[in-house]
Amino acid sequence: MARPLPLDGRTALITGGARGIGAATAADLARRGAAVTIVDRDGEVAQHTAAALVAQGLAVTARACDITDAARIAALAAALPTLDILVNNAAILDATPIGRLDRATFETVQQVNQNAALWVTLAMLGHLRASGRGRVVNIASIMGLRGSADSVAYSTAKGGLVNMTRALAVDLAPDGILVNCVCPGFVDTRMALLPDGSGHEHQTEWFRDIYIRYGRVPLRRAALPDEIARAIAFFCGDDCVYVTGQVLSVDGGLSATF
Repeated sequence: MARPLPLDGRTALITGGARGIGAATAADLARRGAAVTIVDRDGEVAQHTAAALVAQGLAVTARACDITDAARIAALAAALPTLDILVNNAAILDATPIGRLDRATFETVQQVNQNAALWVTLAMLGHLRASGRGRVVNIASIMGLRGSADSVAYSTAKGGLVNMTRALAVDLAPDGILVNCVCPGFVDTRMALLPDGSGHEHQTEWFRDIYIRYGRVPLRRAALPDEIARAIAFFCGDDCVYVTGQVLSVDGGLSATF
């Protein structure tokens, strides 16, 4: 008889699951036995991602959903029969210089990168409480832990998500729901494409010089999405039983340097 997989019988929801870290996490959790639903504003890409994983024999479905829309979040929660694992991954990148940052841009970044994670979590609380083994994993960034040029909106949102994790962990502990946070460093995803369309951040001379040649990233490379997914998976399973309110940097040692 085949041994059961670690997440057999569990259901997971991943926001921003169409690409990058979200798609890698969907694949990882599904391979561990979870039935995964990915939601993304880009429903067509989400469906394509889910279909590719289903072709591998994995239990993955997709839904189009704008998680900044309260009515659509409520409809999503109502459509799910159960939920054990929530991964709040959806985000948008912003690198607006401080001299050009306006209120609309700042508020949009907060709404997507920080606020939506809270509202999705609260919408799913009924399911997570009923689970008896509820897990919430927020995907922030090392930019939520450190300062960086042209990052006021993005870093503020990710920093808020880091401390939101701690506060939610305290509030939800009586329900047996564990809430933790993963802070990726440089990862080879679509977000690494330069905003002006001129190329890939990790191929620029400054990145290869400062971060690779001189070891600002001690492991001297960017991460692959599935390497972030493995850290996320730890917080989702039964190896994580007495860990909540914690923030894990998965950054190749970047945050250990100065």
